[in-house]
Amino acid sequence: MKLEIPFTEEKMRALHVGDQVEISGILYTGRDAVHKYLHEGGKLPFSLKDQIIYHCGPVVIKEKGGWKVTAAGPTTSIREEPYQAEIIEKFGIRGVIGKGGMGLKTLKACEQYGCIYLHAVGGAAQVLARAIKKVRGVYLLEKFGGPEAIWELEVENFSAIVTMDAHGKSLHEEVLTASRNRLKELLSLPEFKL
Repeated sequence: MKLEIPFTEEKMRALHVGDQVEISGILYTGRDAVHKYLHEGGKLPFSLKDQIIYHCGPVVIKEKGGWKVTAAGPTTSIREEPYQAEIIEKFGIRGVIGKGGMGLKTLKACEQYGCIYLHAVGGAAQVLARAIKKVRGVYLLEKFGGPEAIWELEVENFSAIVTMDAHGKSLHEEVLTASRNRLKELLSLPEFKL
């Protein structure tokens, strides 16, 4: 399914856990330093309203007077859990991309504000970089350095799967619950009794 700019609340609420999407438009990278900076009141020279944040520290090289992304794999998202819900609310973010999912606080913010969490495949950084057509800008580079800066990326058909939707469903929570239940079953078998 195609997901193209503008990234509206209506489009995000139409998506559900398990939907595979190909994103075309703009992604803004943001990792630990950026989330902490925004949480503490940091300002940006652009608006994140109706945008998507990608938990990613891309590998970027200078080329022909510009920038080229050579690898852009997702970062483990749970590290941003202390900040993400507030940033979704405060900045009007419509999507978050990363890997591994996020917690209940972020899930509630997604439901309340019409945001989704998308899982990008880990270990495929060079493949994902092929969907990046252009680096449109970089922000906070001197303050945070390359991997922690905000990179404004123009993407075409960037693949991801909705694993937390704006309806309160989380594939990550479902898998965790099913795994816990199965573990209880296994531990109740006679061969596992002490």
